[in-house]
Amino acid sequence: MSGIWPGKTKCVVMLTFDIDGVSGAINVEPKSAGFPGLMSLREYGPSVAIYRILDMLDETGVPASFYVPGFVAETHEDMVKEVSRRGHEIAHHGYMHEPPLTLSRDEEATIIDRGVSILENITGKRPRGYRAPGAEISENTLDLLAERDFIYDSSLMGDDVPYLVDANGTEMVEIPFHWEMDDVAYFNYGPSLGLRQFMATPQHVYDVWSAAFEGAYHYGQSIVPVMHPYVIGRLSRLRMLERLIKYIQGFENVKFMRALDVAKLFAPNSTLH
Repeated sequence: MSGIWPGKTKCVVMLTFDIDGVSGAINVEPKSAGFPGLMSLREYGPSVAIYRILDMLDETGVPASFYVPGFVAETHEDMVKEVSRRGHEIAHHGYMHEPPLTLSRDEEATIIDRGVSILENITGKRPRGYRAPGAEISENTLDLLAERDFIYDSSLMGDDVPYLVDANGTEMVEIPFHWEMDDVAYFNYGPSLGLRQFMATPQHVYDVWSAAFEGAYHYGQSIVPVMHPYVIGRLSRLRMLERLIKYIQGFENVKFMRALDVAKLFAPNSTLH
């Protein structure tokens, strides 16, 4: 092993995509379902951008993890099947992008079960990974996930590599990320929801993300970009992501992996942990 990674691997990159579609906007403001402009902006992700993203991942030979709300999966079954068919991970992301902190324990359990059932019925595979909508778990989330045999959560930010968290006496793998690597922090703009931040240029984000990778490579750690197809899938931004992938591929002993496969390396029963 080289550091914490198996074999000669020095650094691991996990590309992750939250396919929120319209779910996040509707959850934040139910009236937004009646805003055609906002709905088209969000629907661009699962209807248009996702296929361009998948083609780019095929061309660069990179696997990824996709976090899908149950509502989006129900309304885009063929899209979910296509993501899975191409070998990428399908993971859990709520039903209507409900932040766990807004839910009772029973409500959260019901939403987790509903999402599991929807994704398993579409792909034939039970999701084993989870990311909390809004990236903030409740006091019940980890326990509920452990009870349902999830292998990992990806909602916390406590390290630069996967680590173990306690879920009511059960150890679960945490795949951490940081807002630095989230595309929404740079690009999200939606006046209908009161979002009027200044949008960064693709070059600015490339500079930040490539520097983040260089740091992870230097220290032998990992990076987890968190991207949303309706955001990163816009033409100039996707070209930036492709350029970043090719830049990273120019470094020795770097491996792109699905979050699920990395989590299996760090699971308590793993022979590599």
